[in-house]
Parts: sequence; structure tokens; C-alpha cells
Amino acid sequence: METVLSGIRSTGNLHLGNYYGAVTNFVRMQKDYNCYFFVADLHSLTTYPTPEDLHSNVKTVLAEYLACGIDPEASTLYVQSDVPEVSELYLLLNMNAYVGELERTTTFKDKVRTQPDNVNAGLLTYPVLMAADILIHRSHKVPVGKDQEQNLEMTRKFARRFNNMYGVDYFPLPQSFNFGKELLKVPGLDGTGKMGKTDGNGIYLVDEPEVVRKKVMRAVTDAGPTKENQEMSEPIKNIFSLMDIVSTPETIDHFREQYNTCKIRYGDMKKQLAEDIIKATDPLREKIREILADDAYIRKAAGMGQEKARASASKTLREVRQIIGFKPF
Repeated sequence: METVLSGIRSTGNLHLGNYYGAVTNFVRMQKDYNCYFFVADLHSLTTYPTPEDLHSNVKTVLAEYLACGIDPEASTLYVQSDVPEVSELYLLLNMNAYVGELERTTTFKDKVRTQPDNVNAGLLTYPVLMAADILIHRSHKVPVGKDQEQNLEMTRKFARRFNNMYGVDYFPLPQSFNFGKELLKVPGLDGTGKMGKTDGNGIYLVDEPEVVRKKVMRAVTDAGPTKENQEMSEPIKNIFSLMDIVSTPETIDHFREQYNTCKIRYGDMKKQLAEDIIKATDPLREKIREILADDAYIRKAAGMGQEKARASASKTLREVRQIIGFKPF
């Protein structure tokens, strides 16, 4: 059975784009693949080196994964820092990663631009830690977005380099995971691009109804159509795309007809969208709240994941150390 790995930063709660775009597919994958899902608390320190409450952030992400249907019995759900073997493999891979190639990565150059006062070594070696996350379980497939494709290619490079340097065929070369269909692209509220972590751009599963309403009412629109059946601008296409996900066909047809006849009132449309999002996410929000209140369940799930992840990771690290030449006296 092929191994699949995916992670999310502890600073990034799941939003509608995560849920409808990938997590629903993760839930279906659990029966057919050997799945590892982890909370990337070490990665988060590259951007937020002094988090206010790292433990609480990790707990929330665990609860969200569990509420969305990740089964700790069927897959391995763990916290990155609970598996110290990842950090040791990160160290060993760093010895075979070169400064020049790391400085050329798009994610590093972007971070240097966006956080010029915090250009730390962890940012530079981010692709190496990502490679350690993937290679520690000898993963075959990794679901990644466009922004992480270069880092996955770096992982393949590090795996190939290790195999060549030590004359082994040890690490598989991980591939980008294909769900068998085009991933659902959930647009943001700012009128351009996909939903992400940008302030005001995303709606999170933990957002309370009033927060959802405020965010949706601030969504970017335009001045409205001036002729019948006018081509929609990108912001309006985005609003309709969100409706396609959460609203009934009758609701969508109503507002399309209103748009095509120049009778559309964007305020009414956004009010309806907000209520439909709240209705769609209410069960998840309630489930997240229940799990967050159940410390014993979260502790059990995290402990189970740690045990399974370390069993896999320790085997890999033991074999990597032997290949390199570390031997006890």
C-alpha cells in the first residue's frame, strides 16, 4: 500500500478552501492508502518564532482534522514535534543541501520579501525540513498546492542525491498526489485568487456565524451589470463559485437571473451566501467545539499518532544512520 503524507501549519486553521479542496479527499483516501497527516508546529516557527500559545494552536488544528473525519485508527495523525526523528533527519539532509539552491527557491525569496526583519536560517532550510517530513516515512505521494510544487521537487532532489551519494536505492522519489480529478478551487473574498490565509480572504471552519457574516459582507464586488447577460468580473464569479459550493440550485438560479436582468443587489446576495455558509459549516463548527472540550480524546488521538509515526520514523532513521556509517562501539 502506497504511503501518502500531508501537513498543515499549527498557525493556520482550516478554511473552506482546505476543507472542500483537499480534506474531504483525505477522508476518502484513508481506506486505500497508508496516510500520515501531521500538524507542522516546527514549520510554523519559521514565520512565528515566538507564538503566543503554540500548544493551543496545535490542539485546535488537531480538533479540526478530527472533526472533518480524519480517523486516528485508520490513518496516522500526529504532531510534528512529537517525532524527534524528523529533526534528526532534517539535520542529516542539511549536510547534503547547498546554500545556493536553497536561496533560489521561490518560497524563500517570497518570505524574504514579506518578512525582511525575520530572515532566519529556518526559512532558508524550509525545503529540507519539508523533505525530512516526507522522507521520514518514505512517502510515495504528497498532496501539494502550486506554491509547494518546487519544494516537492527539492525533496525529490535530496532523495536522489542521498541515494547517489551512498550508492543505495533507499528513498523513493515522491510524486505529487493526484486525487483522480481536478481539485475544487475555492476562491477567496478579496476578488482575486484562491482562498488562503490572507486577512479577510478566508472563512475558517471555527469562525462564529457573526464573524462569517462580517467577512462575507466585506467581500469585493463591482459596480453591477449595465446590460443584460453581461460577462461577470472575477469578484462576482468568485461569489457565484462560493454559492455553487454551499447554496441550493434554486438560490443560485435566482441570483443568476437577477444578475442577467440587471436587477442584482449584491448586498442581498452576500447576505444569502453568508447564511448558506453558516448552515453548511454549523455541523463542523459544533463538532470542533465538542472535540476541543474533550481533552482525553485529543490526548488519546495524538498519543496514538505519535506512537505510529515514531515506529515508522525510527525505522527509517536507524537505516539512514547505518547507510551513512554511524555505528555503535
